[in-house]
Amino acid sequence: MEFSHTQSLPLADIPLLSLGDFRQRILDRVADGWRVMALFGLPGKGGVGLIALTGRDHDGKLAVFRAGPVTAYPSLTPECPQCHLFERELFEQWEIRPEGHPWLKPVRFAPSFPHPDGPRPRPGITDFFKVQGEEAHEVAVGPVHAGIIEPGHFRFQCAGENVLHLEISLGYQHRGVERLLVGGPDIRTPHLVETVAGDTTIGHALAHAAVVESLTGRDATPRGRWIARLALELERLANHTGDLGALSGDVGFLPTMSYCGRIRGDFLNMTALFCGNRFGRGIVRPGGAAVDLDEEARVELAKRLEAGRRAAFGACELLFASSTVLARFEGTGRLTATTAQELGLVGPPARACGLSRDARRTFPLPGTDPKDIPLSLHDFGDVYARALVRRLELETSLDFLDKALADPPTGPVGRPMPDGLPPDRLAVGIVEGWRGEVHHVAVTGPDGRFAAYKIIDPSYHNWFGLAVALRGQQISDFPLCNKSFNLSYCGHDL
Repeated sequence: MEFSHTQSLPLADIPLLSLGDFRQRILDRVADGWRVMALFGLPGKGGVGLIALTGRDHDGKLAVFRAGPVTAYPSLTPECPQCHLFERELFEQWEIRPEGHPWLKPVRFAPSFPHPDGPRPRPGITDFFKVQGEEAHEVAVGPVHAGIIEPGHFRFQCAGENVLHLEISLGYQHRGVERLLVGGPDIRTPHLVETVAGDTTIGHALAHAAVVESLTGRDATPRGRWIARLALELERLANHTGDLGALSGDVGFLPTMSYCGRIRGDFLNMTALFCGNRFGRGIVRPGGAAVDLDEEARVELAKRLEAGRRAAFGACELLFASSTVLARFEGTGRLTATTAQELGLVGPPARACGLSRDARRTFPLPGTDPKDIPLSLHDFGDVYARALVRRLELETSLDFLDKALADPPTGPVGRPMPDGLPPDRLAVGIVEGWRGEVHHVAVTGPDGRFAAYKIIDPSYHNWFGLAVALRGQQISDFPLCNKSFNLSYCGHDL
């Protein structure tokens, strides 16, 4: 069933397909250029059913498919690799077995939903791929790292210095956020969605707001949406600047590394102008925003942005003019557009492979112009391309902010939301966060509460892309490739 991301659907209008039809419809869509955005279980009478959400980039169409309560089905993964993690998660959460899946390993080391299936594996207790041979050796990194960082385990199968295969094992700090959201919305809901991934506070809060607005049929006020979009682009500026500085540090180029550390802080401090904290907590709410930007703060923000532009562009000029930096960036960790398409990559890694995927244009929020931020693309698919896309997006975000601050809409910043939500409906919120597309999919039950709430952080799509990018590389290239993706552990382990 096709629909727009701004619509909500009655569950009764989504046909209940047989398992064979459900599977074939997904494969047919993917063959026609659609991609799988979500695949998750929906508990109900008689067991747990399946819901799949697919999307098409060139026109922003969505299609949702539904199958009745199941315990097993033929795996989609052999024919559609972008489903591999979704299917492992379905088995882990609900014991719905994708028969023929190449490797049903744990996604996370704790159950997302309680059910009587016996004990789960303890953290880190799992099988790993192994390469056999006289010259093959194995390098294990993590899950404990040197620094203030969340746990994640990387296991390299190498021949000499060459990486034959990298396996990434996450899920060490699974928090059960989706389970906590079921039964809402309530007083905890804004806090939970803002802490899905702390560096994407605005992206996740805005995706949740889009879900609630779609369900209630009440769009955000123009001024509230304006404030939310300012905050979203400031979040992008801060993180892209930090990434470019970290990439510089990984190749020992200290000027840009030093400058970007300070400039990132400047952009974070601009966010604090809104709400008093640097990560944007408390700005975005369903119906608009919870804070306003007065005239004095607007003028101050415009002034700081101009200074931030000069500093960021100067730091980038140093980086991209250095022949030694370019020698390390170019050709390292390369992915082809075909591989990126098959894996379902999103965000800068996808755009660095030439894929036109930017939710600001394809799935624009209500009341926004899909062409107000140009698409930043490259097609080399390597570290250089991923860095350059970030550099280009700094410029487009700054240009957008300049224009938006020069012409602020008037009126209230928020619109009251009803106490309850419509029963038995499905809604989708899609936002282009700084890492890529943030997806929130909510299904309400007969009581108007969330019966299921699925969150897909862009990291969920992109971690396997990092693993593939390391194949054939030197193991010493891992820090550089890793930072060029800069993915979230907590966004995966939610």
